Amino acid sequence: MIVVADSGSTKADWVVVYPDDTLMIHTMGFNPIYHSSDLIREKVHTAFQEEELPLDEVTHVFYYGTAIWDKKKKQVIEKALQQVFVEAEIEVEHDLLGAARATCGDKPGISCIMGTGSNTCQYDGKAITDNVTNLGYFIGDEGSGAHLGKAIVKAYFYRELPHDLIDALEKLVPGGKEEFLTHIYNKPSPNVYLASLTRFIGAHRDHFFIQRLIAESFSEFIDRHVRKYNNHLSLSIHFIGSVAYHFQDFLRTLLEERGMQVGIFIKKPVDTLVDYHRQPH
Repeated sequence: MIVVADSGSTKADWVVVYPDDTLMIHTMGFNPIYHSSDLIREKVHTAFQEEELPLDEVTHVFYYGTAIWDKKKKQVIEKALQQVFVEAEIEVEHDLLGAARATCGDKPGISCIMGTGSNTCQYDGKAITDNVTNLGYFIGDEGSGAHLGKAIVKAYFYRELPHDLIDALEKLVPGGKEEFLTHIYNKPSPNVYLASLTRFIGAHRDHFFIQRLIAESFSEFIDRHVRKYNNHLSLSIHFIGSVAYHFQDFLRTLLEERGMQVGIFIKKPVDTLVDYHRQPH
């Protein structure tokens, strides 16, 4: 029995793979910058216990997660999972490799993550060969849910938001300035809060102001990241994540305008990753 997991900052999907069946389990998302091994262990253990699964029968765990860019961050996750799946071999990888394997399989391509955060990589069919640095939601994460949410908040406070959108946003956030700033500066995971505002953006996607905001954010993502790869005009550009999936019409238009090849869009990569790990490589 193996387990394949894909974790963003907002939520994580876990698939238990039996010989003839699978079981999906959901938990909160884990980020080793903000979350300790103890918290991760507790949340994962509780979720699997509720399904009454024999944890000692898990032989291998393939975990792909956000913010795993060095050995120290990886060890936060490894320590937690080893305490839950005591008999299993644990493999913890960056979600970029998961995105590449889910979208490209064993073929070359450029894979992009656009969910709560954003990231990109060039992949040769086996390994990541290039990655434009992702600077996180404070000063980067272009095209992500957090980036879009930040743009809405700035437009609101800088008096750039059209009046009809102001009225709609104030109904969603009745606490106004104080509520916004409390979530952003005084509560955990402000990037997740900012990304939650994409629901407002999606509900008003036909508004000219929102369309311009999305196009500017996505253009910045493509131009600052995707177009920096040497083979960006010859390789297919693939996308993973809820933001890319729900706003793929904008991305298709922007890529085609730049003469780039549109690849596939996957909302959740975990099912495709299960297929990947069921095959010999």
